[in-house]
Formats: sequence, structure tokens, C-alpha cells
Amino acid sequence: MERREFLKKTGIAAAAAVAGTALSAPAVLANKTYNWKMVTTWPPNLPVLQTGAERFAKRVEEVSEGRMKIQVFAAGELVPALGVFDAVSQGTVECGSGAAYYWAGKVPAAQWFSSVPFGLNAQGINAWFYGGGGLELWEEVYAPFNVIPRPQGNTGVQMGGWFRKKMETIEDFKGLKMRIPGLGGKVIAKAGGTVVLLAGGEIFTSLERGVIDATEWVGPMHDLRMGFYKAAQYYYYPGWHEPGTCLEVIFNKNAYESLPKDLQLIIDSVAMETNLWSLSQFEAGNGEALQELITKHKVELVSFPEPLMDELRKMSMETLEEEADKDAASRKVHEAFKKFKERVGVWGSVSENAYYDVIADKYSLKG
Repeated sequence: MERREFLKKTGIAAAAAVAGTALSAPAVLANKTYNWKMVTTWPPNLPVLQTGAERFAKRVEEVSEGRMKIQVFAAGELVPALGVFDAVSQGTVECGSGAAYYWAGKVPAAQWFSSVPFGLNAQGINAWFYGGGGLELWEEVYAPFNVIPRPQGNTGVQMGGWFRKKMETIEDFKGLKMRIPGLGGKVIAKAGGTVVLLAGGEIFTSLERGVIDATEWVGPMHDLRMGFYKAAQYYYYPGWHEPGTCLEVIFNKNAYESLPKDLQLIIDSVAMETNLWSLSQFEAGNGEALQELITKHKVELVSFPEPLMDELRKMSMETLEEEADKDAASRKVHEAFKKFKERVGVWGSVSENAYYDVIADKYSLKG
């Protein structure tokens, strides 16, 4: 009888202990602080891109009420600019900020999630991600690398680039050394140019010294700050190669899945917020910067000739098909992208395109 009473009391005590642990677990989890590191491909203090990554970290800490802290490192401070994907994939750091086309050598299909020549603008690519299955496809492509992606910004339509000579025909690309990443770079190579991949902090010096003959970067707001007008005379538009370039934040899968559900939702939501914030910054700042480049620094703004654009469009379509044939994932993403572009293009022709045609003559640069 005494033994039975002892076992009974022991069992009750054990059950109470288990119940107490179960009840206290959410509280313990909720009080836990997560300290992460983020590495980026951007130079220190670069507006919108690097400062956007820093803003992301700050907002995550604010919204989580201090439960999650992210220390941000610019390119080269912890890992090289183009080492971000590997660092996140391997778990050296928990997250990173960059652009998907930087990883084309490792993940060819990733290029479609940054920007596609003659493809979708910022509004279109956001529609693909959030409303057309693009984000789920992106997650599928990154899954073998233990990486989870989220859109974290967009530059909008970029400029065509800075050139040290005039570009009048497709022949002018032969032998041209140009800094240009992604699928646009593949088109330049097809046209006979030499593609040079450089991190942002290395571009100006290379252009100034003639190591490269041309470069694209982003748009007037950034290009003014980078000082490219001091190294190249001709500023071309439009940015056929990057009509709406998406920036990304990537998470190590194990680190992401170790977070409580509410923190996962917080970093996802703040990434979406940063995506909108980044595009808004570029749209708000590019016009004024372009005006300054032209009036103050006497930059020669030049549009690509229409016959040249026709050649680039033709080469772009050929290049996209060739790149898609290189692996099954690229083909799958390319077909999905094409299908969505056709779907939204029907509406765009009678909405955005028609509207801009109507108001185009209402705005002009002041010489």
C-alpha cells in the first residue's frame, strides 16, 4: 500500500512537471532574444540598397519589440560582396541582402528573379511574386541550397548605362568591355561585348582608368552619387536590360525555421515593407538627380537608337531561350515568367502604357 501511494504521488508530480513545462514553453520562447548577422553585396552607406538593409534590421527589432536583433555588415566587412549567397547557404550567417542575378554561376534560374531584359517592370514583377506564383517558384529554386528568399526592394526601370563612346549600331558592342550582370550581360556577350562582373565599390575606378568601357548601375539618384559622370560622357536610356530589378533578402533555412511563427511573419512582413519603401525612394529621387546631372554636370543624355533597340530585343529573346535550355529549373522559371508577362501585358497595354502615352508630352527635362 505504501509503495502504491508513493508511485501515485510520484506520477502526479511527474505529470505536473510536464504540464508546467508545456505551459511555460511559449512564454520562454516568447522571451528568447535572437541575434542574427546579415551580410550584403552593397558598399557601406549606399543609399536605399545598404541603408535599406539596415532599415530592415532596425524595423525587425522595433516590430519584434527587441526579441530579434540583426547586425548588418556591408560588402567586404565580413564576407566579400559576391560571397553573400554562400555565407547564408552554409549558415555562416543567418541572412543576406543582394540581387539574385549575382548567383547566376551557382543558380542559373536565379537570374529571372532579379530582372529580365525587355521583361516586367517593378509593378509587374511584384505582381508575379505576390499574386502570380513567382515567390513560390523562387523558394523552390533556392530550396536545394538551404536558402529562403524574399523580395526586399526594387530599383524601378534602370538607366541604360554610362558609355565612353556613342552607341549607334549593334556593331558598337563588339569588343566593348562593360560591367553588366545577369541576363542583360548575356545579351551584351551575344552582341560581341566582354562582360566584366564588378562589385559596386569597384566600378568607378575601373571606368575612370579604362579597365571597362561602359557600365550600368542603377539610376540617376545612385549614378550621381557614384560620380560616373566624371568618367564617362554618354548616359544612355532606357534600361532595356533591367526594367524593374528586384532586390532580395535571403535567410538560411535552418535559422528561419528555428524562429517562432510570429517572428517568421515579422521578417516576412518587414521585407515586404522594405520592398515598397525602396521603390518609393528611387521613384522620388531619380527625377531631381537626372535634372542635376544634365544641368549642372552637363551630362549628355542619349536614347538608344530604335534600330539598335530592335537588335537588342531580338538578341534578348534568343538569349533567354538559350539560357533556359541550360537546365530544367531555368526552363521552368522562364516559361512561368513568359506566361505571366503575357497575362499582365494585355491589361498593361490599355492601362499603364496608354496612360503614359497620353501624359508623355506634359513633362520634359530642363536644359
